[in-house]
Amino acid sequence: MSKIILIGFMGCGKSTVGKRLSYAFRKPFLDTDKIIEKKANMTISELFEEKGEAYFRDMETACIKELMKESGEYIIAVGGGLVLRSENRRLLKELGHVIYLRALPDTIYERLQKDSTRPLLQGDNPKEKIRTMMSERAAVYEEAAQFIVDVDGKEFEEIVKEIGEKIL
Repeated sequence: MSKIILIGFMGCGKSTVGKRLSYAFRKPFLDTDKIIEKKANMTISELFEEKGEAYFRDMETACIKELMKESGEYIIAVGGGLVLRSENRRLLKELGHVIYLRALPDTIYERLQKDSTRPLLQGDNPKEKIRTMMSERAAVYEEAAQFIVDVDGKEFEEIVKEIGEKIL
């Protein structure tokens, strides 16, 4: 099976699906955001605020390079913007099966409207910001992915089953 990497916009369900895949396939689950927070000893929001987005993106690339050194099979959820760098897209494809969890902007808004920990969504009109960012990123997610799984209106068990069918 190798490694399964979940990509997609923030709030699409990467961490939740990743944990359920981990349980279903009995493979360890890793979340690059959590790895980075632990290494930096601060939250993603604090990293953005204190060090800036470019610094955070550098940490994401370093994290993927470290994961490439790990042997074994893992389920890995990556931050929503990690695939924006072409180097990261290339590295992810070398790392394992890249699955794009695709959601509609309205779904993302419903899930994130009360979440104040997302630095890129702070400010006026987060719904429009989600639409704009998702539109700008869609082609990059599709380019990075080996498989696309639409998550809208599906239970997590359905998503896990669909991913299993695609990679096994």
